[in-house]
Amino acid sequence: METSDIPALNASLNAVATVLIIAGITSIKLGKEGLHRFFMGASILVSGAFLAGYLYHKWLMGAANTPFAGEGAIRYVYYIMLLTHVLLAAAIPVLVFRTAYLGIKNRRELHRKWGRITYPIWLYVSITGVLVYFFLYVWYPQPAAA
Repeated sequence: METSDIPALNASLNAVATVLIIAGITSIKLGKEGLHRFFMGASILVSGAFLAGYLYHKWLMGAANTPFAGEGAIRYVYYIMLLTHVLLAAAIPVLVFRTAYLGIKNRRELHRKWGRITYPIWLYVSITGVLVYFFLYVWYPQPAAA
């Protein structure tokens, strides 16, 4: 695997995490607690794999950021999305682990309360993670070096 392949892999992991999070929430709404546990555990593992891949890529790249090549109003859209993504992504590990801990300890009422906060933020971060990839590498890629 080349260093340039890692962003696509990371976006794929974010996309899988998104599907798993939605499946987990759907499962609990249907009263399928065991399935909810499975999907949420899988989403934690997949998100952890994403985080490891993201940090590894940053390490390989010397923490350099990929510049956004879009121009005009789309730059504002991208940077607002990126800012909210980064700020919320910083909170997600704490929120997810606290929510999962409460679920594992069978502290259901607190788990539900934390889940109502964690779920939409985690889902937003996962979806915008995929969108960041598309903005940087698919829709507005850097021009090829001469």
